[in-house]
Amino acid sequence: MAKMAAEPITVRAAASSSLCLLHRHRVSRIRASQPINGKNNFYKQLGMFSLRKKIEDSILSAEILAPTALEVEEARRIKQEEAVRECNLWDDLTKSNEILDNLAESAKVVDALKDVKYKTEEAKLIMELAEMDAINDGLFKQAYTASVDVNKLLKKYEISKILNEPYDKEGASLTVESGSGGIYNEIWAERLARMYIKWAEKQGHKWRIVEKYPSSNNGGIKSATIEFESSFVYGYLMGESGIHHMIGSLQDGSSLFEASLAAVDVIPLFLESVPDLPIEDKDLLISFPSCGEEQGRTVPAVHIEHVPTGLTFQSSGERSRFANKMKALNRLKAKLLTILGNQEISRLSSSINRSAVVDIQQNQEARKYVFYPDKLVQDVKTGVQLPDLNAVLNGNIEPLINAHIGMRQANPSV
Repeated sequence: MAKMAAEPITVRAAASSSLCLLHRHRVSRIRASQPINGKNNFYKQLGMFSLRKKIEDSILSAEILAPTALEVEEARRIKQEEAVRECNLWDDLTKSNEILDNLAESAKVVDALKDVKYKTEEAKLIMELAEMDAINDGLFKQAYTASVDVNKLLKKYEISKILNEPYDKEGASLTVESGSGGIYNEIWAERLARMYIKWAEKQGHKWRIVEKYPSSNNGGIKSATIEFESSFVYGYLMGESGIHHMIGSLQDGSSLFEASLAAVDVIPLFLESVPDLPIEDKDLLISFPSCGEEQGRTVPAVHIEHVPTGLTFQSSGERSRFANKMKALNRLKAKLLTILGNQEISRLSSSINRSAVVDIQQNQEARKYVFYPDKLVQDVKTGVQLPDLNAVLNGNIEPLINAHIGMRQANPSV
């Protein structure tokens, strides 16, 4: 009997011991997880605080700047509307076009600033809803997105006020040409062209490739011309002109060498009308090179050389020979106008010579892209250095563009 009575006691003791062990294991797991969860909550709260601070700063900046800017721009638009009513548009068509262009541009600016006010109110409302909903992550992200849009719109407005040179508000025609001697130059030129296309897509600018001369077998390009058909793109991109070096390294890292290079040239793409620049026929050599066939038709390419300067332009992207001739001629005029700067157009023959053009085109280094040992980008013109090479090649060149615009503002002769 004693033996039979002892067995239940032993079983109960074993069960009790197992429960204690299980309880201790659960407690230890809970205690171990508490610091991790606490740390995660801390980082989450820290991230939300940082996000809230960025949103509040954006809203504050917009509330300070946007109303004043909108008031100024609306007053300017009203003044321009009065000028339209008082002016007989048929008396001077050139002046009339200028007045109407200014009025249209002013209306765009007013609409953009109204959009800033709307986006600011949207960000504020979402912030208030997020606070009421016990810090809703999704609403905070929406507010942050709206505040980013506000910052972009304000930045564009500020930049548009700085870009006030004669052709800054025009579109841009950008040509990338590979250096001579080597397939790596051609591959590098293609990568640069993609960088500018990605930038345009991120900024919402219209673009199209109008000329492209690919390499035979390496995926690179000998040259490509991209047209950006949005306002102020020339003002943004004019600082990109020059030589762009890709810097590599020997495998042992003992020394650096310039692995490849490409030249970038940016000229205005006149969105409305091309300024009247007299060029005598005797100063032009026009030829019609063969550029093969596209979709069963012969490409009607036109090549123009300006004899006094040696400048050459070719167009093959249009459907007719006449259209390609006008395109090449307009590019030549745009280039001559940028070289002339603020000089009188009538002084063309005495102001520009072949050696001056060579100096402008060939002797200006723009940027170095270092791939090894550290990946970074060095802007030669402004001195700006960025550590994220891949981000730049993916089209994030706004810091470089803004640096050059800032330098132009400080030194208008740049």
